[in-house]
Amino acid sequence: MKIERLCTLFNAILFVLDPDNIREIALREYTELVLDETEVSEATLVRDVLYACQGIDGRYVRYDKASDTYDLPGGVRVPGSTRTLVRKLCEVGWLFRKVRGFISDNVSRLPSHAATEVGTVAQAFCSALQEELSDYYKLLAVLESYSLNPIPTPGSDSGVSGNYLSLRRLVVWLAEPAVKMRLMAVLVDGCRGLRGGGMAGAIHGHAQHGDPMVQDFMARLLRRVCSPLFEMVRSWVLEGELEDVFGEFFIVGQPVKAESLWREGYLIQSDMLPSFISPVLAQRILRTGKSINFLRVCCDDNGWAEAATEAAAYVGTTTSRGGLGYGQIDALEALVVEAAKRIDQRLMDVIHKRYRFKDHCLAIKRYLLLGQGDFVQYLMDVVGPELSEPANRISSFHLAGLLETAIRASDAQYDDRDILDRIRVKMMDHGDGDRGWDVFSLEYDARVPLDTVFTASVMKMYLKIFNFLWKLKRVDHSLTGVWKTMKPNCIVSSPFYKEGTSIRAQFVSVLRKCQVLFNEMNHFVTNFQYYIMFEVLEVSWARFSEEMDAAKDLDDLLMGHDKYLTSIVEKSLLGERSLGILRNLFALFDIILQFRSHADRWFERIYELQLRGKSKPKTKSKETGSWLEGGRKAMIQLAGELFRKMGEDLDSIAKDYTASLDSFISQLPLQQHVDLKFLLFRLDFTEYYSRVSSNK
Repeated sequence: MKIERLCTLFNAILFVLDPDNIREIALREYTELVLDETEVSEATLVRDVLYACQGIDGRYVRYDKASDTYDLPGGVRVPGSTRTLVRKLCEVGWLFRKVRGFISDNVSRLPSHAATEVGTVAQAFCSALQEELSDYYKLLAVLESYSLNPIPTPGSDSGVSGNYLSLRRLVVWLAEPAVKMRLMAVLVDGCRGLRGGGMAGAIHGHAQHGDPMVQDFMARLLRRVCSPLFEMVRSWVLEGELEDVFGEFFIVGQPVKAESLWREGYLIQSDMLPSFISPVLAQRILRTGKSINFLRVCCDDNGWAEAATEAAAYVGTTTSRGGLGYGQIDALEALVVEAAKRIDQRLMDVIHKRYRFKDHCLAIKRYLLLGQGDFVQYLMDVVGPELSEPANRISSFHLAGLLETAIRASDAQYDDRDILDRIRVKMMDHGDGDRGWDVFSLEYDARVPLDTVFTASVMKMYLKIFNFLWKLKRVDHSLTGVWKTMKPNCIVSSPFYKEGTSIRAQFVSVLRKCQVLFNEMNHFVTNFQYYIMFEVLEVSWARFSEEMDAAKDLDDLLMGHDKYLTSIVEKSLLGERSLGILRNLFALFDIILQFRSHADRWFERIYELQLRGKSKPKTKSKETGSWLEGGRKAMIQLAGELFRKMGEDLDSIAKDYTASLDSFISQLPLQQHVDLKFLLFRLDFTEYYSRVSSNK
């Protein structure tokens, strides 16, 4: 009620003619009223507020844990406006308490070396906060000195002395420190539980501000905080060293074998990647350090050091130790780009020149992908009889000797000995019913550093392609054997060809069926083999060769090789989407091999009958003529039965072959790869199979 009476009195004074005397009277009455309601002097409150701003409890202003704030006790009689002003000023102390607590928590852990909790970035952050608090401490010291000096209030006619540092003046003094303290408290809350690049990124998120004072403050803070990270980047891209004791860097290394170093040895931790470093730049940083370690560990090369020195010298003094920092992303990117270009160039030179990567790729194409024609032919000839035996009876050492024989008998003998020594025989896992043809394969020994490209999974894919091509070559080799048996000079010289009309017609008829079926099979195998060897292997190799020459780093080389291998697999019907048509293709191969097996038995039986017809008794007698006549009739009778059975078997094989071929050709248009349309055109260029299937 006293305050309301005072306001009414003050309003009345405004309308009187003698304002000077009335104002003095009103001031005295106001002072009496305030002193009446105030139990604590303003000087005491100022002193307590300054204590609270340092996190210390004063005589009246204390920290209340329940409400988590500094406040005057409820029993202390002060005006409501003064209580509100004290609370507002004590907010700075509450923020200071939060910031100091964060610093204390982190500093207290340092002696224990808790690597998972405190790192260099957190230490730099605490150091930067402590430096900002030092200026805050200086200000508080000045304010305390002011609070101890009573100075007459300027403009007072009463001569009443008062404290120069009032609560309202304290609001002005603490306005700017409150902004900084509030910002530091926000940063402290946002960084709890974070470390390394994640902490730096969280702090950077608050730097995007329109206030110039806040921008300067955040830039100064971030330069200190990010200094360890930029030093890690510099050390990584120029020396390949991962100096990350506390696990703060966005690149992490893990122990792996040499062949897995490039693919699995180093990875990017997305949660440790600060937002001011783009993912593209991070990938380039990762690859640069990986290249250095790959050269050092896998290639046993030290030429990267000179390349890194040249890169640092080219970029300039900004790349020197401590030169990189927050706000210098352009300088960082320039350093990384230049170092990556020079070190990747060094790596490509080592891979291509010292380790002859292209020569080894070509060797795999020639031997594992059966591109060396004369070698493949010799190998088929020398290992064929051995592979016809059960797999458990075959010696891999004997096959290795036959492989060496095939090499020496072909133009492969002129190849580099280092390459030839890497070609080895491999016997796959087999069961009791498997033959040598089913388990025989070749492998290529790709050593460090080439095994980074030719990994176990890649060589398994090459093995899959080899088995497919080996079966195709076996089918072609089998048809060649059938042709050698049925070639015209062998048929014309046969006694059955010179016999009477009946047996000759039967013999010629069954041979015609055999020749027609052979021609159909040979047409399919020849065109399919042409498609695989030229449209698939050669075209894919030509593209890979271009990408190999254009590759600027190891990732480009790996990507080009993966595309090369994927192209072969997809176009050769070995992909996941071609399993159905692949089964039909293997069924065709089995029918052709079955035809070869039947043909061998047929003509072996024919030769036996021919030898039987030519045999004569050792002694002459009266019954010689009748004996010869009887043997000839028996031979003709047996031959007729054989030719009839041959005709039935040929009809059955031809029926199965036609059905499988029709199914295979009908599935070709459904395949995804466009190059398979050229295979369909080659197989059915006269549209014979299309017309036959439409008539059905």
